[in-house]
Amino acid sequence: MARAGPSRTQRSQKAPQPSQSQSQRPVRGSRRAPVEEEEEEENSGDDDDQGMDINGSQARLAESDADVELDRKASDLVRFALFMEQRRTLIRREDINKKVLGSNSRLFNSVLERAQKLLRKTFAMELVELQSRNYREQDNVVAGDDLQEARNATGVKKKTAAAGSKTYILRSVLDPIIIEEAARTDERLYEEQIADCQEDGDDDDDMPRSYGCIISWSTADQVGALGVLHVILAIILASGRSMTDLELRAHLKRLGLSSNESISMNTQSTHKSLPIDTYLGQLMKQGYIDRIKLGDTKAAGGKRGRAPAATQANQDENQAFEWHWGHRSYSEIGEQAIATFVAEFMVERNRDNDGEDDDEDGKAARDRGKGRARAGDGGGDKKVKNVYGAIERAAGGNLSDVK
Repeated sequence: MARAGPSRTQRSQKAPQPSQSQSQRPVRGSRRAPVEEEEEEENSGDDDDQGMDINGSQARLAESDADVELDRKASDLVRFALFMEQRRTLIRREDINKKVLGSNSRLFNSVLERAQKLLRKTFAMELVELQSRNYREQDNVVAGDDLQEARNATGVKKKTAAAGSKTYILRSVLDPIIIEEAARTDERLYEEQIADCQEDGDDDDDMPRSYGCIISWSTADQVGALGVLHVILAIILASGRSMTDLELRAHLKRLGLSSNESISMNTQSTHKSLPIDTYLGQLMKQGYIDRIKLGDTKAAGGKRGRAPAATQANQDENQAFEWHWGHRSYSEIGEQAIATFVAEFMVERNRDNDGEDDDEDGKAARDRGKGRARAGDGGGDKKVKNVYGAIERAAGGNLSDVK
């Protein structure tokens, strides 16, 4: 008897068997897909590490290039400052931006900081910003004057002037004692310098003057012109920090420096001599002195006039002007140094006129006292300190050091 085949229902319920090719095909949702994703993540992680290394190298390279550029501009600023100082020309910030920084004016502070380190380490000098005249005069205002008392009573505050003038000069950072010792005459060194000049066979006119000290004054600065400058500053200081043009002319005439006289210059200058009017104009241009018009409210800002002519026709006009210290004198020389210079000169001259015995002990004591007769210093010669005090009183107040 034949067996009956499966019914239609049984055939439909029987599970189909997959083929060999179907069994090898990956099925969606299997565990192989996450493995491939992990491999891709590892590969992408390696790419990120390489990208970070490249970015870090580029950042370090950019930083190195920036440092090199700052060093280069700092060196340019040092060369520019030395060139301007050789001519005793004021260094203005706008000139630094134009000739050194160019379009990178925002780097001024960073470049100035690096230039200062280079100047101090190599040349023992530094760039100093000069104070504005408004700020300096405001700082010297006596708190008890009528105008100040009226402001205090009404509660009106005076507008504070800006301290900086955005103008710079180069100034030595050497200790004053080192400079004083370097300028001291040594007899043995003086004899050696004279012998060297004689062996070279130099003419007397061309031969630099020997001083027997380390500093070569004959080839460095205009010693005669600097002496006249210090005398002018001393006269102005002892006259209450200001004097009219006619008063200054009268003092210079008594010293043999009338308007038709000239100041001798050394071989470093392009001129053998300068008329006194030309020299005064040069001092104004360099910032050592100021000529201010009386009654001009804008003059307090340090406005400089042109060098006055020494003709009789304009003597009346010159009466309306007065002379003051320039901001360079305050930052480079200082009132205390000028007063000490005058006090030591007057005391030494009185000793010579009185015929005092200049023994070794007395000379050594005076040498130790030189340069230390300034306000607040306990050392120094008593006579020098007395003269210094008289100059301070004549100036009208405490004398300032370099600023």
